Amino acid sequence: MSSFRIIGGRKLKGEIEIQGAKNEALQVICAVLLTSEKVTINNVPNIRDVNNLMDLLELIGCKVERFGGGKFSFQADNIDLDVIYSDKYKKMATSLRGSVMLVGPLLGRFHKAGIPMPGGDKIGRRRLDTHFKGFLNLGAKFEYDEKNRLYSIDTENLTGTYMLLDEASITGTANIIMASVLAQGVTTIFNAACEPYILQLCNMLNSMGAKIQGVGSNLLTIYGVEKLGGCEHTLLPDMIEIGSFIGLAAMTQSEILMRNVHYKELGMIPEVFSRLGIKIVHANDDILVSGQEIYEIERFIDGSMMTISDAPWPGFTPDLISIALVVATQARGSVLIHQKMFESRLFFVDKLIDMGAQIILCDPHRATVIGNERKHKLRGIRMSSPDIRAGVALLIAAMSADGISVIDNIEQIDRGYQRIDERLNAIGADIERIN
Repeated sequence: MSSFRIIGGRKLKGEIEIQGAKNEALQVICAVLLTSEKVTINNVPNIRDVNNLMDLLELIGCKVERFGGGKFSFQADNIDLDVIYSDKYKKMATSLRGSVMLVGPLLGRFHKAGIPMPGGDKIGRRRLDTHFKGFLNLGAKFEYDEKNRLYSIDTENLTGTYMLLDEASITGTANIIMASVLAQGVTTIFNAACEPYILQLCNMLNSMGAKIQGVGSNLLTIYGVEKLGGCEHTLLPDMIEIGSFIGLAAMTQSEILMRNVHYKELGMIPEVFSRLGIKIVHANDDILVSGQEIYEIERFIDGSMMTISDAPWPGFTPDLISIALVVATQARGSVLIHQKMFESRLFFVDKLIDMGAQIILCDPHRATVIGNERKHKLRGIRMSSPDIRAGVALLIAAMSADGISVIDNIEQIDRGYQRIDERLNAIGADIERIN
C-alpha cells in the first residue's frame, strides 16, 4: 500500500495538462471487441483502472499496441471466450467496476459473455439490473451463480426492441448500446443516459459503421448492422479532473490554467462552482482559476440556503459532489450537499471533521457544511482514501491545511488520476509518494 505525505499551505501557480476522460476510456476500450479490425484510440489516460481493463482485453486475446503519448491500437481478431471463466480472469475482473462493460460487446458479437461481480469504489450499492434487463429485452438469457458471484449470459440471436430504462445509468446505457449495434432489427432506448461520454461512444460506433440516431439525447434509435469496421477515436478531456482542479485552486488560493477543456461539454460544472463563489475565467476554450482570499456561497433568490445536489446529465455529476463539499469548508456561508445516488459517498466527512471542518452529516445522503471563511485553517492529519473522488477531496483538503498530512490507500486515487502528485508538484505542490 502506498501513501501521500503532503505539506499543506502551498499556493500553486501554472498550467496543468488535463488527462483523457477515464469514464469515456472504459467505454470505448470495451467497444473495440465489436470488430475484428484495428481500432486506434488517442488521449488514453495512464491510470490504474484503464490499464487493468487493457490487461483484461489482452488476457482474452485482444492485441494491444502501445505507441506512447496516450495512443493505443486494439485488434480483437482472435478472442478466446473460454478465458472468461478462468480463475485469473475472475480475479482481475472483480477488482474493476468497468469490467461489466465487456458484457455488451461480447454478447453483441459472440452471443456469449460472463462476468464476476465487479469491484470498484465502495460508495454504496451499484446494482446491475439496468444492464441485464436491457440484455433480456434483446433476447438474451442469463444465470447468476450466487456462490461464486458469477453472471453467465448467452443468446442465439439478439433482436432489436423498444425499451424504457428504469434508470438513466451511464454504464448500463453504454452496455446496451454496444449489444444493440449488431442485433437484428431496430432497438429504441428511452431514458438513455446522455452524458458527453455516451455521445462520444455513439459517434465512435457510427464511425465504425453502426447506425445510431438521436445521439446526445435520451431517446436513441439503433438500426442493427451485420458487422463493424475499424476507426480512430480521440477521448475528451476528463471533466471530473477539470472540476477537481477548479476546487483545488479555490481551496489553496492558487492560480491554475487548464487549456482545451471542451467547455461546452462541462455542462453544469462551472455553474455549480460559481454558486460556491469561485470565479472562473473562460476564454478560447481555456479555463483560468485565480486564487481568491474569500469566496462566498450564493443563496437562492428567496434568501434560503444554497443546495448542491447531483443529477443525471445535464445535471451536476455525482463524481464531483465530494469536491464541492470540501471546497465549501473554507467558503463564506453555508450549503446543503445532497448526494442522491450513492448512500456511502459522504462517509469520508469524518476525516474532514477531524481536520477542523464544520460539517453536520444529516444522513447518508445529506451533509450541511458551515464555511469558516479561512478563519480557522484545516489541520494536517493521517487518513485513508476510501474511493477515487473522496481521495482527491482529501488531497485537496490536505494541500490547504496547516502542517503535514498523510493519505493512505492512494491506489484508489491512482485508479482515476494520472500521476497527480507529479503534475501538482510541477506547479508548486509538496506531495511525496511513499511506497
